[in-house]
Amino acid sequence: MPQTFILIPGRTSRQGCGISEGKFGPAYQEETQTLLMCPEDMQELGLNAGDRVRLSSEAGQAEVKVAPAKAGELPRGLLFIAYGDASSRLMGADTHGSGMPTSKGLDVTIEKLAAPIPPSQAAAQASNQTPRPSERAADDESDGHR
Repeated sequence: MPQTFILIPGRTSRQGCGISEGKFGPAYQEETQTLLMCPEDMQELGLNAGDRVRLSSEAGQAEVKVAPAKAGELPRGLLFIAYGDASSRLMGADTHGSGMPTSKGLDVTIEKLAAPIPPSQAAAQASNQTPRPSERAADDESDGHR
C-alpha cells in the first residue's frame, strides 16, 4: 500500500525572483516543478535528487522531480512544493465559499517514475529504427513515388 504524505504548497523567494523572467522561464519552472522532501523519507523510498515522481491526491496527479530539503527544514512525512501548475493539479475545486481552494495539508501518495531517456539516447534509438509500413508509405508519397 502506498505511503501517504502531507503536501504543503507555498510561495518561495526564488519563485518570486523567477517571475521576472516570466512563468515559462527556466528559474520559475524549476522552482514550481521541484518537490522538497525530508532526506530520510527519500532514502526510505529509494529516491535520489532529480528523480521524477508522480504525486497523487483525491483531486488529481502531477509529475515533478524530487530534491532533498535542507537538514531539519521538513519533518518526516511532510512535503513542500512551490505554488504553480503542479500544485494546482493536486488541489480540489471546492472553495468552501472563500473563492480559494484548500491548498495546505493535502494528502498525497508518491510513485517513483522510470527515468526518462536522455535526448541524445532517444535520438540515437530513433535513427536506428526501421520506419513502420505506414511511415514508409507517407515518405514515398511525399517523394512522388508509389
